[in-house]
Amino acid sequence: MNSADLAKILREQTNQRVYIRQLIILEQSVSLIKARLYISPDLFVQIYRNDRFDSTNLVLIHNQQRIYGRDHIGGVWHRHPVGNPHSHDTSSEGRRDIHLSEFLDEVETILADMNLP
Repeated sequence: MNSADLAKILREQTNQRVYIRQLIILEQSVSLIKARLYISPDLFVQIYRNDRFDSTNLVLIHNQQRIYGRDHIGGVWHRHPVGNPHSHDTSSEGRRDIHLSEFLDEVETILADMNLP
């Protein structure tokens, strides 16, 4: 998924998921996109993609703290699990390729488990 494709997918996912209140593109160029999907003022998903460096960061933020995330750096994915978001899960599940829609499915489950909006 490159940054141009990701921009389209962000719009589609925003329209399909009723809990996403607002999409804000913070930065965009030919090879980069940084965006936020706001669920509430202090709860959002931040998405970053840099095609030049082949890096992707998907993170769920609550009260200015990462509570969950997945990163693709150097051709390899890893996960920052709920309950220990500063650690790197490099298990087979943590290294699994993930699409934005799958990440948002995971976010929905986490929000329900944590009783967040």
